[in-house]
Amino acid sequence: MQIIAVDDEHLALKNVERVVRNALPECELSCFDTPSVALGYAKNNPIDIAFLDIEMGGMNGLELAKRLKEINGHTSVIFITGYSDYAVEAYSVPACGFIVKPVSAKAVLGAMEHLRKPVEKVAPRLRVQCFGNFEVFKNGVPLYFPRKKAKELFAYLVHKRGTTCTTQELIAVLFEDKSGKASLQKQIQTHISVMMKVLREAGVDDVVLKGFNSIAIDPGKIDCDYYNFIKWDPEAVNQYMGEYITNYAWAEFMIGYLDSKIFK
Repeated sequence: MQIIAVDDEHLALKNVERVVRNALPECELSCFDTPSVALGYAKNNPIDIAFLDIEMGGMNGLELAKRLKEINGHTSVIFITGYSDYAVEAYSVPACGFIVKPVSAKAVLGAMEHLRKPVEKVAPRLRVQCFGNFEVFKNGVPLYFPRKKAKELFAYLVHKRGTTCTTQELIAVLFEDKSGKASLQKQIQTHISVMMKVLREAGVDDVVLKGFNSIAIDPGKIDCDYYNFIKWDPEAVNQYMGEYITNYAWAEFMIGYLDSKIFK
């Protein structure tokens, strides 16, 4: 098992080295006080686990974790931080655990136990493609929406990532702010009905949550390249080629946001 530890504070790094070697004597441990050197090492050596200090000068632990995941998506990242547990919840980089300083053998073994526990996941029944043209797949077969606006409606709900949308908002987006026309209320209800019929016939209508004058997607029930990108999944990051839901003009502004995540 290949493990690296990275901390730009010499004494803290020596402590991590001592604790990890005592807790995991069978591992191959390499320690680095410079993130860029650790990154270079990872390019030529498959890393199973990385213990990373969050607060480091230059490249911090969060950025280093992203780059390690780009090299090897199977690398498990465990952050080491001086903050309390509730504070580190704000970080968005996917991690397998957090250890609060000072590092102890109990904390290391606890993090390793967490890695060994199998996580039961229910595979989403729908795959949604946002990069390029918007498409929806059930078991690899694209769903057919008989009305274009019904498909656009579903695209917008996916785009909103679980945020509740009112019928007024949907009318404004799908009909370019022509919300003054009373007939549009009936039209949007028709498109919602068509969308739900398509999903129901595919056996996946539970991916949409409906309430009084409100509707939303359940993000946990779809496999979406856009959602995976936000989680910094290496495969999704590599799939992004500067195009996002190109079918619809309202999605254009997201390209700048997605570009900033890669080129910041």
